Amino acid sequence: MIPVQGFEGHQVAVLGLGRSGLSAARALREGGATAVCWDDNPNAREAAEAEGFETRDLSRDNAFDAIASLIVSPGIPHLYPAPNPVIAKAWRAGVPVDNDIGLFFRSLATGEWDEFDTAPRVIAVTGSNGKSTTSALIHHILETVGRNSQLAGNIGRGVLDIDPPGDGDVVVLELSSYQTDLARALTPDVAVFTNLSPDHLDRHAGLGGYFAAKRRLFAEGGPDRAIIGVDENEGLYIANQLAEGPGDDRVIRVSSGQKLTGPGWLVYARKGFLTEWRKGKQVGSIDLRGIKGLPGEHNHQNACAAYAAVRTLGIAPRQIESALESFGGLPHRSQIVGEQNGVTFVNDSKATNVDSALKALLAFRNIRWICGGLQKEGGLDGLAPGLEHVRKAYVIGREADGFAVQLSGVETEACRTMEAAVARAVAEAEPGDVVLLAPAAASFDQYDSFEKRGEDFVARVTAALTA
Repeated sequence: MIPVQGFEGHQVAVLGLGRSGLSAARALREGGATAVCWDDNPNAREAAEAEGFETRDLSRDNAFDAIASLIVSPGIPHLYPAPNPVIAKAWRAGVPVDNDIGLFFRSLATGEWDEFDTAPRVIAVTGSNGKSTTSALIHHILETVGRNSQLAGNIGRGVLDIDPPGDGDVVVLELSSYQTDLARALTPDVAVFTNLSPDHLDRHAGLGGYFAAKRRLFAEGGPDRAIIGVDENEGLYIANQLAEGPGDDRVIRVSSGQKLTGPGWLVYARKGFLTEWRKGKQVGSIDLRGIKGLPGEHNHQNACAAYAAVRTLGIAPRQIESALESFGGLPHRSQIVGEQNGVTFVNDSKATNVDSALKALLAFRNIRWICGGLQKEGGLDGLAPGLEHVRKAYVIGREADGFAVQLSGVETEACRTMEAAVARAVAEAEPGDVVLLAPAAASFDQYDSFEKRGEDFVARVTAALTA
């Protein structure tokens, strides 16, 4: 646990008592503060009370008397589409609002670090797609080469639940826009921006607000090193804002699909090969084509970002290559879950938007595509470049018929349930086909999360292959 510094002897309110909220309350108590907790869910309040925390309805008058700060869980809207009433009350009372990420960065360093030969480093990863895989891949590489690291944030453990890092240790954080938007302190040593595509637009009042939330990771003077995906204008903008000149190697530009040129530090993947250039010279190259845990150009972009991040720590290219080969991928992200009779089954339930689903479609051919769910804003036109890889679409979800009619030029079948979709895809698949779950939609019309949807797919596939 990371004890929270700066609130000893003070009361700090905690709104939302899920994983991050309870973790923050514990870390505050460990640092000598008194955590005053609230959640609209009575079961969550009971869980907090069972751990000895005081619960107080923070929506009542005078609830913020003697409160030093309000810590908010990431799922609670603080500005758009409308501020949570408790947050608005804290604003009016002049009480600073923060989250567990802000507490982490203000509390991580301690006096013990003065005795270390090498200070611990924090690598933080954000972006629309690929941030989980990139974060996990960085962690995997570091562990493989014998560098002690911990994975936390939007993946793995809560940021305040990790062990205090020791001499030379690395903390790898995946950070969502919900987390970066509100944190009052964001000071990683290395920051990674993977890419940007429309997502969470209601929460950020449009694409501009969403990008602004991501960009905050590179504010406050900027990290020591910034790894920036430059395949979109937003990435080019950040890289340009951070660099003092073309050869400024504090900024590492990464790309998948285009050759980067110039005197700076560049890492890009083309036709399955990762290449690193620095100061006009090629210093590394890796063949990514045979790495099963990283299929497709989108995963090659993830590999470039992870490669660049660990290169800033002095890890050699050959060590990175060996670690990449042993990376098995993450559940629900281009996860190969079975192969039988020449048919491969891939779970990419995390492909909850059009951009991530398109990348999944472009990674394979002869696809029996399971898609559908709670459709997001913007329609499905962006899927068009990948539809030529689809032999047939098996559409799930409550609005399967409406989803199917938008897939112009593709044979579709409105299966509605995962059970029916997997059964039909298995029955019709031929050698060389890929049965791919890449929904291009949220899961909440039928499942509690994309993980539950992916688990259902895996269970149906497993049952079909062992029948």
